[in-house]
Amino acid sequence: MDTHTDLWLAASIVVMSLLLSAFFAGAETAYTAASRARMLSLETAGDVSAGRVNRILSHRERFIGAMLIGYNIVAIGASAFTTSVLITLFGKSGVLYATVLMSVLVIVFAELLPKTLAINKPDRFALLLSRPVAIAVALLGPLALAIEHTVRLLLRPFGITIDARRSILSPTEEIRGQVALLHREGGVAKAERDMLGGLLDLHQLSVSEIMVHRTKMRTINAELPSEEIVREVLASPYTRMPLWRGTSENIVGVLHAKDLLRALDAAGGNAAGLDVETLALETWFVPDTTSLRDQLKAFLAKKTHFALVVDEYGEVMGLVTLEDILEEIVGDIADEHDVTVSGVRPQGDGSVNADGSVPIRDLNRAMDWDLPDEEATIIAGLVIHEARAIPDTGTAFNFHGFRFQVLRKARNRITSLRITPLAQTPAKKPEK
Repeated sequence: MDTHTDLWLAASIVVMSLLLSAFFAGAETAYTAASRARMLSLETAGDVSAGRVNRILSHRERFIGAMLIGYNIVAIGASAFTTSVLITLFGKSGVLYATVLMSVLVIVFAELLPKTLAINKPDRFALLLSRPVAIAVALLGPLALAIEHTVRLLLRPFGITIDARRSILSPTEEIRGQVALLHREGGVAKAERDMLGGLLDLHQLSVSEIMVHRTKMRTINAELPSEEIVREVLASPYTRMPLWRGTSENIVGVLHAKDLLRALDAAGGNAAGLDVETLALETWFVPDTTSLRDQLKAFLAKKTHFALVVDEYGEVMGLVTLEDILEEIVGDIADEHDVTVSGVRPQGDGSVNADGSVPIRDLNRAMDWDLPDEEATIIAGLVIHEARAIPDTGTAFNFHGFRFQVLRKARNRITSLRITPLAQTPAKKPEK
């Protein structure tokens, strides 16, 4: 009778342990996959369970530690009791039976089944399990903290230092990874992925990487007759034009087409009597190292859309506009007055002919490529950086999974390139 009772007790403990293992495994999966944005929205709307979920996820390492500790304790306990029961029934061969039986039970009922259910509806399961998970984390919290501290100590000799108050996972990288995964699975279109990626990259990019270089700036000599200045403004596709006096680098102001037209109307259409320089707005100079995020905030604060970029010596390097920054997020913005020169011409054989001045980021976005843009801003700069020289016309190089062939060169500038993915070309050594 006692033996029979002991067997039933041990079997009950095994079943309870499997249920608890399923709980810990499912909870870990559900909370890892749950949407933080959705939980925050529900908490704001007054959902108490969502508030618990957010508090648990705010200490992610402690939560994961508690779930792992709980899972391993009950899984080991289930195996031990199962072995005890089967040894009593079958003798020494019961160890083999226990190993096979527990492997099947744990894999199916304590791993695959709960994790499959949780991954399909993570938000729902996270809310449903919020109270028992909170209790489990509270009970196992001290042990989880001790293990977390031990892990940090073990990582320290390898040069890996983790701030206890900082999450190990970067929120930006989490968002980027989720967007990339959804794009691969078809849930996010390429344009939406690029837009979100551009928004996340604003703090990493500086104005010097997107500015219009001074060699391409359209400026006006303030010493020209006012009638000629009016004609140049009307012929320009831009509404704001830098004015210079003496030398092209001595910018004395920025002329807005609308201010010029108002003054011209007030003068009865007589351009000869205009003092154009008095109409010019004050020039705003910004350092070339300013991040796009900071520059966007500055544009919004000053309620202006135009700034000149200067280097550490105060020399004008180019200009940046609000539209340039917005284009980094939403892609190219064109209106009826824009001069459309993309500089990217896909060919029938899968290659691309590109102007040397095409920004690498624009080429990556247009062709869905992943060329590095850390060492160079334009595609010609990337080739020069990798070649460690200014290659001649006809020279070709293989790097970063592409073949780059110089089509045209003007003095020390590469003006045109043919770029071919190496998967479409036979493997060749770089030609020099």
